Amino acid sequence: MDYQRCVDILARIHENPHKLRRTARQANVPRLLEVLGSPERALRGMLVVGTNGKGSTCAFAVSAMAAAGARVGSMPSPHLQEPRERIRIDGVPVTRAEYSAAFDEVWRAIEQHGLPVLAQGVFAATAAVHFRRAGVTLAVAEASIGGSRAAAAELGLDVKVVTGVGLDHTRLLGGSLAEIARAKIGAVRDGDHVVLGRLAPEAAAAAEEVLKERTGLTVWRMDHEIRYTARTVERDGGDGDDDDDPTTVVDVVTPRAVHRDLPCPLSGAHQHHNLATAIAAVDAMAERGDVPDPDDEQLRARLAATRWPGRLELLPHARLGGWTGRVLLEGATNPQGVATVAAEFLRHARAADRSTPPVQVFAAMDGKDVSGMFAPLPSDWPLVLTRTDSHRAADPAALHGRIAPGRQGPCLTAEDTPSALHRAAELAGPGGLILVFGSLRLVGEARTALALPPA
Repeated sequence: MDYQRCVDILARIHENPHKLRRTARQANVPRLLEVLGSPERALRGMLVVGTNGKGSTCAFAVSAMAAAGARVGSMPSPHLQEPRERIRIDGVPVTRAEYSAAFDEVWRAIEQHGLPVLAQGVFAATAAVHFRRAGVTLAVAEASIGGSRAAAAELGLDVKVVTGVGLDHTRLLGGSLAEIARAKIGAVRDGDHVVLGRLAPEAAAAAEEVLKERTGLTVWRMDHEIRYTARTVERDGGDGDDDDDPTTVVDVVTPRAVHRDLPCPLSGAHQHHNLATAIAAVDAMAERGDVPDPDDEQLRARLAATRWPGRLELLPHARLGGWTGRVLLEGATNPQGVATVAAEFLRHARAADRSTPPVQVFAAMDGKDVSGMFAPLPSDWPLVLTRTDSHRAADPAALHGRIAPGRQGPCLTAEDTPSALHRAAELAGPGGLILVFGSLRLVGEARTALALPPA
């Protein structure tokens, strides 16, 4: 099977043309893994769940495990530009040929045994098959939506990480923080080692209720068993870019170790929490004997090199046709996520030192709290609404109707991502700043339109 055929099949699975029930397709994942020879049984590692911060936490964890000399497979979700980004070895996406070979094995099993599954089930099974082919036994998996019902939960990874809980995917998970917390923490099984990030009181109480139903757990909680502090230090040098962030280092204390002066190269104060959560999760794996303790110098070096595309990713010299300027790509997809990065948006806007405000390019999936996502941002910033090629993308006209009527800035629509970027470039002017957010699919399409390769 060639790679494009894999992409086409995945698109058809997403569209669910036969209108099969979601629960039925979820239930087929364990059987699919079984007929594939249970490739997940060889895996040890962590499953990362949560509303926001999962991808960055996974990226930090992969870096920390590599510092311990481990060869690690990872499963980010979703991908930005190509499905193969969802399967990585030591942080590097597999090739199209490698992806196609593993996918072909999975698809043959699905067809032979009549096992329709969600796309997430195909992604998880394909990753497990590739890791078996590559001889990889350590994995960092990111859950897609929820926890107990996520396909990646079927891999049986026994370190469970909850980055945080916010109001998102309420149609599937429930309309309160307590309900969403129960859905996510439901991935925990007896005997697991659980790492909890910082949770709101309502979510923390619900999580504790679920954990009391499990046996043999080890639980480390942020601000209790896990603590961290962050501080700014002077640079050793720089590239002369006025937008360079100050160098931040983080000290992390867990029940197993004290880690000092860990560099945090990803922008935003929220990344300090994600880094501490990842380090605690790797310490939990070391506690279980799955990985050796990392060398301090190697740990710092690996963390300093961590990159995670599409999350406050600044392109300082972006080109689009005859336009050159700055583009900031951010994968925030819910009000909590936008509120978290709003200070960074404002900082980049101030750094532009221009009378022209930044121009926002926005798209979202159906059912998102659109007005809540714009609440933390200035209402006079120009806005271009568009839609991605996802079958669940909201129509720009519908988005327009869900934005608070008090907006002061111009609000335009565009039929697709490339068109939206061109309209934004016209509004921003040469050297201006474009902010792209609201949907990870939008970020991926923007990266492609800006001629960036999958990363």
